[in-house]
Amino acid sequence: MHSALITAAREVASPAYIFSADAFAGRARMVKEAFGEDTDICYSIKANPFLLAALPEEFSKIEVCSPGELEICRALRIDPAKIIFSGVNKSQAEVDTAMDYGVRILTAESENHLRYISNAAAERGVAAEVLIRLSCESQFGMDRSDVKRLIADRASFPGTEIKGIHYFTGTQKTRPKEIIKEIARLNQFLDELEEELRFTAERVEYGTGLAVDYFASDADDKEKSRLDEISGCIREFSERVRLTVEMGRFFAAPCGWLVNTVVDTKFNDGAHYAILDGGLHMMKYDGQIQGMQIPVITHIGSGGSKDGEAEKWTLCGSLCTTADVIARGASFTGLSEGDRVVFHRTGAYSVYEGFSMFLSRDLPSVYMLDKNNDLRLMRSRIETARFNMAEDLAGWL
Repeated sequence: MHSALITAAREVASPAYIFSADAFAGRARMVKEAFGEDTDICYSIKANPFLLAALPEEFSKIEVCSPGELEICRALRIDPAKIIFSGVNKSQAEVDTAMDYGVRILTAESENHLRYISNAAAERGVAAEVLIRLSCESQFGMDRSDVKRLIADRASFPGTEIKGIHYFTGTQKTRPKEIIKEIARLNQFLDELEEELRFTAERVEYGTGLAVDYFASDADDKEKSRLDEISGCIREFSERVRLTVEMGRFFAAPCGWLVNTVVDTKFNDGAHYAILDGGLHMMKYDGQIQGMQIPVITHIGSGGSKDGEAEKWTLCGSLCTTADVIARGASFTGLSEGDRVVFHRTGAYSVYEGFSMFLSRDLPSVYMLDKNNDLRLMRSRIETARFNMAEDLAGWL
């Protein structure tokens, strides 16, 4: 951790997330340099909407998957021309709202979606660009035959211009060859569309699902190596179509830290335990199983001595469940109450995917280190109890 981040971790009210605008910009530059100027890069904001406030210029597009995410874009005055309105659950009203905001690129996960987009575009007298999502044996998108049927029948959807395909099969892909094979399958499918329907795709939105290494000390090197291994086929594919590469986790994960404070220590049955003011409801490390893998952690002492030998500690959160184990066997020297422990690579999903309402613990504050490494408060602590006992429920008592 660099000095500005350590200083920030000492200053913030624990527990808290800290996100770095500079780290986010660096990640975007790395991907853009790998894929080249002819490839658009897209940030999927579901990974961390807070980073949208520090969106680097390298991003041509952002993917929005819900009315709530669209509202965040509206609040931040995001240019609607940058938005790809996606998501498996779209209603006519939600499509109307997106269109009214000025969004003109939308994905269609079903025939219903295509009809909603057509209705909204025709009613407003505008043209909507549609990317039909191709399924990969899941609930998302449509299978090959339905995609072809709708493209063949595209004249039945006035106001829409079917521009191409949206394709994403899953996340945390550690084998670049899997991604290279997917690009080959996409090429083959585009060939079929040309041969069978005389339809030439102009655009493809493709999610690589590149893996993030949460527990490796050489994570940056591993991730850069995978990126470089697929860069050739990405660049080649972008010569055929206007390619947008969409990712969320890969951009956001290394750009965030979770600050927790040790609130209690004990020695039970031969093991050292530290109780933290955070827990699994604030942390989402993909691939972690009951705290058996140890993430990268920085220990910031509260002023006490760090002399002596390192000891193995089990780090536990604040929830009343034995599942709330963050790490077992993590080594610390002189860990004591009042110390802070900072968990690295919590920039993606942690702030949203944790089961935050459990036990009615407050939601953490959120801070951003801006490009000048100045610390800015983005969200104050939220009292979760008011969500778990709304006024309507209180009225029953």
